[in-house]
Amino acid sequence: MSKLTAPNFDDSFSPHRLRIDGDRLTRRLVELGEIGGLEGGGCARLALTDEDKEGRNLVVAWMAELDLDIRIDAIGNVTATLPGREDLDPVMMGSHIDTVQTGGIYDGNLGVLTGLEVIETVKKSGFVPRRPLTVAFFTDEEGARFAPDMLGSLVYVGAMSAEEAHDIVAIDGARLGDELERIGYHGSTPCPGRAPHAFVELHIEQGPVLEREAIDIGVVTGVQGISWQQLTITGQSAHAGTTPMTLRRDPGYVAAAIAVFVRRLAEELGEPQVGTVGAIDLHPNLINVVPASATITVDLRNTDEQILQKAEARLTEFCQEIAESEGVTIEAVSLARFEPVEFNEQLVDSVEHQAKALGLSTRRMPSGAGHDAQMLSRVAPAAMVFVPSVNGISHNIAEFTKPADNENGANVLLQVVLSLADQADTDTDTTPPELNQSGKESS
Repeated sequence: MSKLTAPNFDDSFSPHRLRIDGDRLTRRLVELGEIGGLEGGGCARLALTDEDKEGRNLVVAWMAELDLDIRIDAIGNVTATLPGREDLDPVMMGSHIDTVQTGGIYDGNLGVLTGLEVIETVKKSGFVPRRPLTVAFFTDEEGARFAPDMLGSLVYVGAMSAEEAHDIVAIDGARLGDELERIGYHGSTPCPGRAPHAFVELHIEQGPVLEREAIDIGVVTGVQGISWQQLTITGQSAHAGTTPMTLRRDPGYVAAAIAVFVRRLAEELGEPQVGTVGAIDLHPNLINVVPASATITVDLRNTDEQILQKAEARLTEFCQEIAESEGVTIEAVSLARFEPVEFNEQLVDSVEHQAKALGLSTRRMPSGAGHDAQMLSRVAPAAMVFVPSVNGISHNIAEFTKPADNENGANVLLQVVLSLADQADTDTDTTPPELNQSGKESS
């Protein structure tokens, strides 16, 4: 893994005075958001659908306009690279352009388009950085059509083979490999991909903290661990009016009891533990019939791996107890499991420093959602930049981040990337510069 050094903040170095074009960024966000657009705002571009293909084609066209080196790999990840002065590992930016079924136009898209904006700003300035600059969008980050989430970046870093991923079946019955071929994005570049010198992802916060505290930039220290399980509860279907309560084997009741337990467990363990039962499916789902079965999902998250394991163990214990007392069976299947991730300390410091140097307020914070950056952190130093979400809303057509906030985040990303792109492989100094209270270097 490459070493990171303290950024070069020499005010005489003119590339560090560059700023992105906020209007151009906004135009692209809106244009991409029109693909799969929904009534009332937002968009739906589930991974590897026709809408995803159209969105991919648009972003690739923008990459081609800049004459970048575009590569598509075996899982459909797309990278576009601006060459540097030296043939070194690139500094990589990016995120995803797939959405949930009722998504907004910023989640993921902002990270890809700000990466593209950084590259366009650098190229049009005439400056050639020492290292190449790469922007990427990864396949199926949302996991809304093909599980697990962050699938493309998982394959990129070698944690899952492309062949295994190709055999994943979507919620609509389609096979991932077949869908890649159908939309023309089964590329020839092999996986795992080339490890970058560093990876930096800009993203909307998807929560209310930055807006509530009137903070410009979230300096992301890491990502919560995630545990997704599907529980299938099997009991006995019966008449709702004639079956005494004492004789029922009711999966509906058990599903509800588990949902209540998950909420109480999160409250008992305290912040930052969270727990959610997000999906409940009853069969036969009739008003006058005790269900024969219930299928539910449980989402547990924590920044502390030991506490997350404790929450999982408590859930398993509760399921065993209620299954015995209610005369049902409960089968658990893991849908996704990722340990908490801590981002590179020097890179986190760099994000904070550059934001303060631009006169922006900052707050260090973990991410409650999963992101491609946590996958890339397995092979390279990684960090994230958050910008505020209005009312904390995301995965919703009302999702919105103000253009000024997008521009602030993009300029922070630009400065962090320029600093990283100036580094050589022989650099060893990892001590960040000392800052005074104004965010400038101390003299």
